[in-house]
Amino acid sequence: MFEKSIYIQRRNQLKNQFSEGLLLFLGNDEQPMNYADNAFPFRQDSSFLYYYGIQEPKLAAVIDLDENKEILFGDELTIDEIIWMGRQETLREKCEKSGLSIVLPTKDLQDYLQHALKKNRNIRYLPPYQPTNKIKLLHLLGIPPLEQEKKASVPFIKAVVAQRSIKSKEEITQIESAVNTSVDMHVHAMKMAKEGMKELQIANAIQEIAQNGGGRLAYPTILSVHGEILHNHKQHNTLKKGQLVLNDSGAETAMGYAGDLTRTFPVDLQFSTKQKEIYNIVLKAFNQASAMVAPQVRFLDVHLEACTVLFNGLKEIGLVKGDTAEAVSAGAHTLFFQCGTGHMMGLDVHDMEDLGEQYVGYTDTLKKDTSTFGLKSLRLGKALEAGYVLTVEPGIYFIPELFARWKAANKLADFINYQAVEHYLDFGGVRIEDNYLVTSSGSQRLGNYLAKTVDEIEELRGS
Repeated sequence: MFEKSIYIQRRNQLKNQFSEGLLLFLGNDEQPMNYADNAFPFRQDSSFLYYYGIQEPKLAAVIDLDENKEILFGDELTIDEIIWMGRQETLREKCEKSGLSIVLPTKDLQDYLQHALKKNRNIRYLPPYQPTNKIKLLHLLGIPPLEQEKKASVPFIKAVVAQRSIKSKEEITQIESAVNTSVDMHVHAMKMAKEGMKELQIANAIQEIAQNGGGRLAYPTILSVHGEILHNHKQHNTLKKGQLVLNDSGAETAMGYAGDLTRTFPVDLQFSTKQKEIYNIVLKAFNQASAMVAPQVRFLDVHLEACTVLFNGLKEIGLVKGDTAEAVSAGAHTLFFQCGTGHMMGLDVHDMEDLGEQYVGYTDTLKKDTSTFGLKSLRLGKALEAGYVLTVEPGIYFIPELFARWKAANKLADFINYQAVEHYLDFGGVRIEDNYLVTSSGSQRLGNYLAKTVDEIEELRGS
């Protein structure tokens, strides 16, 4: 946990955004793998973690603005739990570290909320994503699960997003620690990978590094010779000469802060000419996009710059044609680049995505495009502010199924050289990703440097 004063200050800042009512936080529960006592590793809800810091299941908290109270609802370990789990720090001791003095049993939460409802007091909550918390909201407030998201408090969501978006120096230290562990994971992957090895062997090795760093993986590792599958979590392939390995993996610290890096490298010790051409197009897009990251710059414009550079590079090698501005406006680049150029990062690898991309990555005046192919997958579009932490991750992906569909429809044929692209359908994909802090004057790449150029990667592969 951070110092007690940090959690008190965070809650005070949140309270200052409201004049009445209750703010309800539901912590996460353990999720069974196959029966109740065999659970997946516990991960606390990130907003609960941000304001309270207590990594314990079955907790809830209320900030009562009308009565000027902060209450945590939870239960101490029973003697049966102590027998199986051992004596641990008590809940009251953990609450003391969070600056909380009022701790009530879990069973008192419903009566407390029902009493508030009878007085017509406003109870605000954040949109739940765990099924158990959806059931709890039904039990506590009588709101059916299908209605809970639309009835979540938008002012509460916006207040949390505004606060969590600006990272403190303590948070930056945590994120840099996660990124540094992530760098170690990627270096190890590039050094160990060789022909005949299973993807799973590399993925397992880098997971060990994440856990030896005191935390865990920030998200399921994407490590595949089929890098054209954007979130490919299957790792059953055997590495073969002529293939590229795309490794998108990151560590999470014990306090919950994430790193998120991607590198693409050849199974051979050197890139082929064809691989080098595509890789350098992505690298140029990465360099130009990351150079744009600064306060007041819309990330939508960073994304469109990356799309422009990618299209121009593909035009130079004959895969596309025509006016670049017209092509990007028409979406011709999305045959090769279907996702967004980056996202916010912090306590979540896609920071606060549970609160809604329309609130996290966009504003009331810049709405998220939810229908246009490519733009609908851009998680961040709004103007950047000092204190934001985000990723920059352009890529080129040759997806045979998408190509076949476009070619059959002769889609955007004025811009696509379909015959030339045919020769790349077994290529896979390339993505390059680093993490950045927006500063008052520009941006700062977070963490230790990780090999990025063709020469640097080939040197590391050969070491």
